[in-house]
Amino acid sequence: MLRGAAHSAKDTFNLLLSRSQSYNPALKFSPVCPDVANRSFLIHCNYTTDTKSRQENKKTLESLYSLSVDITKIRRLKEWVLLQDVAYVKEVAGILQEMGADETTVANIIERCPEAILHTPAEINSQRALWQLVCQNDKQLVKLIGQFPESFFTTDYHQNQKANILFFQELGLKNNIITRFLTSAPNIFYNPVEKNKNVIETLQRNYLNLGGSEANMKIWILKLLSQNPFILLNTSTAIQENLEFLQKNDFTDQEVLQLLSKLKGFIFQLNSTTMEKSMFFSKTVFKCSDQELKELVLKCPALLYYSVPVLEERLEGLLKEGISIAQIRETPMVLELTTQIVQYRIKKLSALGYDIKSGNLESLNGTKKDFEVSFGKIQSKRERPIFNPVAPLHIED
Repeated sequence: MLRGAAHSAKDTFNLLLSRSQSYNPALKFSPVCPDVANRSFLIHCNYTTDTKSRQENKKTLESLYSLSVDITKIRRLKEWVLLQDVAYVKEVAGILQEMGADETTVANIIERCPEAILHTPAEINSQRALWQLVCQNDKQLVKLIGQFPESFFTTDYHQNQKANILFFQELGLKNNIITRFLTSAPNIFYNPVEKNKNVIETLQRNYLNLGGSEANMKIWILKLLSQNPFILLNTSTAIQENLEFLQKNDFTDQEVLQLLSKLKGFIFQLNSTTMEKSMFFSKTVFKCSDQELKELVLKCPALLYYSVPVLEERLEGLLKEGISIAQIRETPMVLELTTQIVQYRIKKLSALGYDIKSGNLESLNGTKKDFEVSFGKIQSKRERPIFNPVAPLHIED
């Protein structure tokens, strides 16, 4: 009977889905720094376009061998580096060793980022001075270079990098946050500093317009940047358009601020077309009014953030497990989890005799840590013996 119910729910879902797809605005994603994305290709083209007719530079090979660098790794990843007439193997190694890198670390850095040896000593020393603005000492710097060599050896945007580091320091970001940006989000430093300033000013202006206080604005901006520095890859126009879309859909200023905080700024990486399509899909599936949809989105911003194909896949996965649309509507946050995570959690709960189909979905929700805590509580209740304090004790004579 349960299987039949699940099958019926799935049929309903498919019918609703087919209706929702009649509304089909095209998905559009703005390209993010295509020049940066193709940086490695462009560097390659700047040096050589013909790898077949050229021979490997013997002097470069000898220098690499003397440093115990695995040449086969370089041939496999970026053979073109070995074909260049000029390389600075010993000079690059010397600078790294001067900073405290041992032979193994130097070899690993060159193997992971072979184009490092094509940079002049002057370029590398400039990068060293730049990163020292935010690193505590050379030991920390060497560790970062070892972990993220490509970020360090990208020297084409040196002036932009320096200007942006100084701007972020003036803004109030701590050096440890800036170093995290340099390694995990290096693209934001390739922007002209004026562009990043413009985005920050747009965020500040909108925060105040939405009712945020001047006293809290700096904290809000720094937190938003720390959570999602990629906000800076958006244009001020895109940010403005997304905020206006939310307001046109009757979200109050306070609710818009709430969504911005919950989504950690990821909303700016969407556009009004994708958000409108996702909202229409949810409204159709859950058969709700505009006000009810708004409440669902505030409860679960994933309904706004995830695209229709992602929402469709996750809904279908839940329905296959026998979960109803009504249960999902009651606890929409379950849509933040991938189908694989949901299946794993349901399997663990089922092993304890917990029937997810007959209850709410709260036990599925949350991070891995949240789930383990919830699972532990359920497990304790199932295993705990029932003790009746007034029951007679049977003691053998």
